[in-house]
Amino acid sequence: MSGDTALNRPRRARELAEATDGRQVDLLVIGLGATGAGVALDAASRGLSVVAVDAHDLAFGTSRWSSKLAHGGLRYLAHGQVGTAHESAAERGILLRRTAPHLVRPSRWLVPLTPDISRGSAAVIGAGFVAGDVLRRVVRTPSGLLPRPGRVGAARARELAPALRHDVRGGITAWDARIEDDARLVIALARTAAGRGARVLTRVRALDVAGDGARVRDELTGTAYDITARAVVNATGVWAGGLVPGVSLRPSRGTHLVLRSETLGGSGVILNAPVPGSVGRFVFSLPQPDGRTYLGLTDEAADGPVPDVPVATDGEIDFLLETFSRVLARPLTRVDVVGTYAGLRPLLDAGGSTADISRRHAVLTSPDGVVTVIGGKLTTYRRMAQDAVNAAVRGRRLVAGPCRTHDLPLVGAAAPAVLDRLAAPARLVHKYGTEAPSLTDDPDLLAPIDGRQLVTRAELAFGVTHEGALDVDDLLDRRTRIGLVPADRAAALPVATDVLVAPGLD
Repeated sequence: MSGDTALNRPRRARELAEATDGRQVDLLVIGLGATGAGVALDAASRGLSVVAVDAHDLAFGTSRWSSKLAHGGLRYLAHGQVGTAHESAAERGILLRRTAPHLVRPSRWLVPLTPDISRGSAAVIGAGFVAGDVLRRVVRTPSGLLPRPGRVGAARARELAPALRHDVRGGITAWDARIEDDARLVIALARTAAGRGARVLTRVRALDVAGDGARVRDELTGTAYDITARAVVNATGVWAGGLVPGVSLRPSRGTHLVLRSETLGGSGVILNAPVPGSVGRFVFSLPQPDGRTYLGLTDEAADGPVPDVPVATDGEIDFLLETFSRVLARPLTRVDVVGTYAGLRPLLDAGGSTADISRRHAVLTSPDGVVTVIGGKLTTYRRMAQDAVNAAVRGRRLVAGPCRTHDLPLVGAAAPAVLDRLAAPARLVHKYGTEAPSLTDDPDLLAPIDGRQLVTRAELAFGVTHEGALDVDDLLDRRTRIGLVPADRAAALPVATDVLVAPGLD
């Protein structure tokens, strides 16, 4: 790492003053989700001076509402989107092997062969997994990381997923990659960019945007400023059309349910239930290290104004429960749901069903030179950022080096053999990588904050001193994911409030 990666309130104040003192920077990035943070890192690592702003917080929008997967594009293959699938598989391999092996790890999938899955349908599903494995080999991700797909018998299927119905005749297994936490990936991107010299500023809203900068407002004080830049990238996702005219989006809503993991017998595999009447669509469980399991995913058109925080609908909740219950011995009910979350995919408007719109990203340049990057998915944020910076460099004739993010490790990253030797609990290593030992220095901060949460006061304090958290929402909803369960959030709120006002953490 080239410099200090810590984000905190004093650094924000200093760098906001610098960014608005009349100097001209090479690149202004608007939006600090995965793509915007990725753009900031890509540009800063090429030697450009960068300011990146967000009206809210790191990972405030779509980037924290994903399925927490870095997937190889199997569904895109099913829809004939071979190029998109190839790109997804390639970027998955980069995350697994080089840029974020602490945050992105292999995970096993299981499709149970229930009586309503015919042998023909099973053959099609198996062929899809084989095609995905061919892509793995094409992009040279080793089978030691992502083993080949296969079959298991009924007893082994129920061993892998104890909540399965008893009349399964076996299962199809495959491997893909999962992200420890999508919001933590964005935080790592932003901090790595900061270590390369980027000024990363949350709670700074872009009011008016042009090709040579933007009028912004500090949301903490209400003061407005001008930021002057040689190039501007709009990476605001579903809000992109509100900043730059001519960007036509058709957002779709992806909803997940939050369950306690014991509801599904503590299964560690990603269990899949095919959506009846579809090709390559599943409702799947995503076990988490904190004793929760996420259940997703819907794909519904989200018309009308874009909300700051989307909300799951009753119809989506019922769809997820009913579809997934088809593979379970005990059907799920509303009582099993302890939380929900929903995100909006920033899809380009191409007509038809949102489920059929390509997940390929696009880079658009407005008449006055603002570069907008839109579409895509979390797994391919790096390639999206690379394409956006390339467009800005070409369009505004910036002097910059080549893209370096293909091999640039994020803060905390190291080879698995190095991570395994760290003197810290595995739970912390999977979240913080090589920084995990620093969170164990003070024994008084290591106890879980309550009986339901494994999160410690040390993690909350680190969120304030190193990860840019400015309030309890930042701590509970993005630096940790405690807030996904309202009851857990209420229990943790007093501790988070106390940490924010603790001496030495300002």
